[in-house]
Amino acid sequence: MVTGASAGIGKATAKRFAENNDKVLLIARQEERLTQAVREIEASVPGADVQPLALDMSDAASVERLRDHVRSTGQSVSGLLCCAGAVPQSGDTDADDVTSVLTEWQEAYRANVTTAVVAVEGLLPELADGAGIVLYSSIAAYRGSGGTGGYGAAKAALHSYVHTLATRLGSRGISANAIAPGYVADTDLFGGALPAARETMLVRQTALGRAGDPVDIAELGFYLCSEPGGYVTSQILQINGGSSHGV
Repeated sequence: MVTGASAGIGKATAKRFAENNDKVLLIARQEERLTQAVREIEASVPGADVQPLALDMSDAASVERLRDHVRSTGQSVSGLLCCAGAVPQSGDTDADDVTSVLTEWQEAYRANVTTAVVAVEGLLPELADGAGIVLYSSIAAYRGSGGTGGYGAAKAALHSYVHTLATRLGSRGISANAIAPGYVADTDLFGGALPAARETMLVRQTALGRAGDPVDIAELGFYLCSEPGGYVTSQILQINGGSSHGV
């Protein structure tokens, strides 16, 4: 099960599991984009068993519909990858206006923390023993973020949650980890194309001299939910081409 699956890292992750002949449930808010993502995966992966489910995972009311869908399949969830997330628009945020700052932080937590917590806590009864949970952090959790910092702080909150989940669920053999990517091209995270100078600077910060690709991140998520990755838990794995901490 992949949230935020209509584009970018989420779509690439869903495709990677489909390539392994897994049954994959793709979740995102926008039904049209989600349906298009499913069509693209089906076109590139013959025989792919992929299903769309349009839900807003920041809304706790989505839990019952999600549970009902899972139970209707007669199967438990062996992998839950919470790719849903967004950078709050902070262009109009006035650092001297507490209300606008608070709005930025609330939106950051809603999009990046609440979506993960609702999915994980809502699906705990449906998770198979030995399942893998993967949350998606960011290099911003280590070096801060734009605006007044709400996005980076929200991603950092997931780190503590991962450690707590690993302890809570370890007796069931369930692993819980977070992936913290650096700059990844071809995503909708920034609400559009980055300015060329900004993108060049981010690429230059890497040791490998290139931006990340959604496929790079998808492969790590797949590993963490696989049998070989089953002993990895309570970890925050940075994947950024050598741009750790922005160095």
